[in-house]
Amino acid sequence: MKTVFKRTTGLTDAETHYCPGCTHGIIHRLVAEVLEELDALETTVGVASVGCSVLAYHYFNCDMTQAAHGRAPAVATGLRRVLPEDRLVFTYQGDGDLASIGMAEIVHAAARGENITVIFVNNAIYGMTGGQMAPTTLLGQKTATTPEGRSSQLQGLPIRVSEMLATLDGAAYIERVSTHDPVHVLKAKKAIKKSFEIQRNRQGFSMIEVLSSCSTNWGLTPEESLKWIKSQMIPYYPLGIFKQQPCIGEES
Repeated sequence: MKTVFKRTTGLTDAETHYCPGCTHGIIHRLVAEVLEELDALETTVGVASVGCSVLAYHYFNCDMTQAAHGRAPAVATGLRRVLPEDRLVFTYQGDGDLASIGMAEIVHAAARGENITVIFVNNAIYGMTGGQMAPTTLLGQKTATTPEGRSSQLQGLPIRVSEMLATLDGAAYIERVSTHDPVHVLKAKKAIKKSFEIQRNRQGFSMIEVLSSCSTNWGLTPEESLKWIKSQMIPYYPLGIFKQQPCIGEES
């Protein structure tokens, strides 16, 4: 019988700690498959953030290190500058980590055009610490710290990180993708692969923002969570490419 799908060697055999319905596992698999397909597992270093993905170093079958909360881009910058040019460096960060305490780090890494890849998982809430409001929490969305829903007058407006970073000259490739159905999962993989190819070609900073679910803190079932991404998140966080330099050898 022909094999149509198999487990990627880019992941370890560690048992996942993620909640049912969380799409971190899907995103992990996509990154791991891309690194395997690029034959880069032995030459890649990932930087784990603080948040639900704090244990990412248990899952990726490449060299990994841990950064302080929000500081993954700074750590990745140091790694990128001391490692040989053929190495790949990526960060894996949630919205609480990247868009709140780590906002300065991600903005300046992009502004400098650091030749790294950032995987930015946006589930519109602080997951690990109990479901507090994040910078990406939607207006009206109820969280542990906005029990009546986020208010523009009290908490301000959600931050669209991809659109913001796309204004910086140092950014080479910025795209927002989603994990709410198989078609979009495949599109997400394509974007992730392109971001690593841009880094391999030494073209500068790239970030893939991935809309993800948080069934536990949203108070929804896994199926409802995927529908919520489509009906609530995508209208405010539209999918697409916000900044793109053609890969070397690719037609513009």
